[in-house]
Amino acid sequence: MNRLRSERFSASLLLGAAVLGLLLANTALGPWLIGLQGTHLGVAGFDLSVGHWISDGLLAVFFFIVAVELKQEMTTGELNSVRRALHPAIAALGGVIIPAGLYLLLTSSSGETGGWPIPTATDIAFAVGVLAMFGRGLPSRIRVFLLALAVLDDLVAILIIAVFFTADPDLLALGFAALSLLAFAILSRIFARRGGPILGGALILLAVLTWGLVYQSGVHATIAGVLLGLVMPALPAQRLTHRLEPFSNGLVLPLFAFSATLVMIPQLPVSELSAPFWAILIALPVGKLLGITAGGLLGSAVMRGGGSGMRPGEIVLVALLGGIGFTVSLLMTELAFTGDGPLKDQGILAVLLGSLLAVIASAIALTLAARRARRTASITRG
Repeated sequence: MNRLRSERFSASLLLGAAVLGLLLANTALGPWLIGLQGTHLGVAGFDLSVGHWISDGLLAVFFFIVAVELKQEMTTGELNSVRRALHPAIAALGGVIIPAGLYLLLTSSSGETGGWPIPTATDIAFAVGVLAMFGRGLPSRIRVFLLALAVLDDLVAILIIAVFFTADPDLLALGFAALSLLAFAILSRIFARRGGPILGGALILLAVLTWGLVYQSGVHATIAGVLLGLVMPALPAQRLTHRLEPFSNGLVLPLFAFSATLVMIPQLPVSELSAPFWAILIALPVGKLLGITAGGLLGSAVMRGGGSGMRPGEIVLVALLGGIGFTVSLLMTELAFTGDGPLKDQGILAVLLGSLLAVIASAIALTLAARRARRTASITRG
């Protein structure tokens, strides 16, 4: 279990699952696996495909953990005051605006501008894992700044999913979802004081009911995970996330990565690849690098050092890591290009390639910076 909580191991597992999905999709097993992904399963009155049970159901667990981490950071962590949150917030804002703008610029003539949210996301688990792999010896403030930025980035992604990927919501279902969420919030506070298996079982039923009602409303069902994480009291929420983390790292995220990357590589000449493919491929690593760097430097100027103590070179390192979109970018691709299979497949490939470029660039930069930091530390000690 402890290994599944390791940042390095979980990042490796996530990458391995994505590579396996892409490889198998382009073998003789590919059509069968893609067909299995589209097979519908009826559970408790819900009829979803296997792929949607993973992206709408299991992925809600990941978003629950993200919401608990966000709430913790905003109450007792690195974002618990306006001054402490301002620097990573400005950097995160730059890391959303510039990639989205770059995507819109590159796709304006094609008319395929709906995928603008795809390059705005940063994968917390993957980015922190790469930092742990290659950044040994670097100041801890880099990890702290990256976590704060990635958490804020995910908050923006959650808002984008809720606002831009919801059409004609069922207000009645949303109203019942709100009542179910309120009951969950009240009961979870009683559970925090008394505990017990009966209350625990009731909380699980209310959580499932809230998820189901959010799904029925037309809002993406992962938002239910976010809402549940935000209303649950800190102590039981943290205990629950500690238990769920191995399940999320070891099953939910790899399974989603595997399912999302079951894409047959299109047999197209480079000249026929779509504008969204090139826009994502460029906007994810390059847009994030430019946006986070510009926002981070602006934040340093505004805050006179930023309060975080981040140096310009360290901001660039975080910006390189920010280009690893992966999990949330893959989800955004599915939502943005629903109904257009070929475009969705190209978008997924672009997310994988763009994230891979960001991984390679950040790994090289981190290795060089860490080597220099260790050498400097050795000289200082000597």
